[in-house]
Amino acid sequence: MDWSPATLWWVAAGVLIAAELATGTFYLLMLALGVVVAALAAHAGLGLNAQMILGAVVAIGAVTFWHLKRQRRPLAPPQANRDLNLDIGERVQVPGWTPEGTAEVSYRGAAWRARWAGSGAPAPGEHVIAAIEGTQLLLRR
Repeated sequence: MDWSPATLWWVAAGVLIAAELATGTFYLLMLALGVVVAALAAHAGLGLNAQMILGAVVAIGAVTFWHLKRQRRPLAPPQANRDLNLDIGERVQVPGWTPEGTAEVSYRGAAWRARWAGSGAPAPGEHVIAAIEGTQLLLRR
């Protein structure tokens, strides 16, 4: 069985995509993008050196782009990161606040202790969950 270079590139892309699905490392998708470009170069009839150079340039460019993009965006602390906690950004009704800036709210059918995390004085009404610390919701307007 004689495989063409394009077939080998497509198999390599599939392996990288499968590895990304298993690990969740987005950078492997950027490498797979470079391998796909190399496969397309093979289909276009370019030589092996040109395939490797095009694939490497695209892969390095994609990895560099993604790394710089991630570096510019500040990461939220885990208790305020919506990627880790889907409750962040949800709305709750606050019937009233104590002088200490705490309240008891009903959220998802349970009573939660809430603390004011916004600026200014807390007021009753609709609020947004900004973070969760243990069993306490941190709310803002």
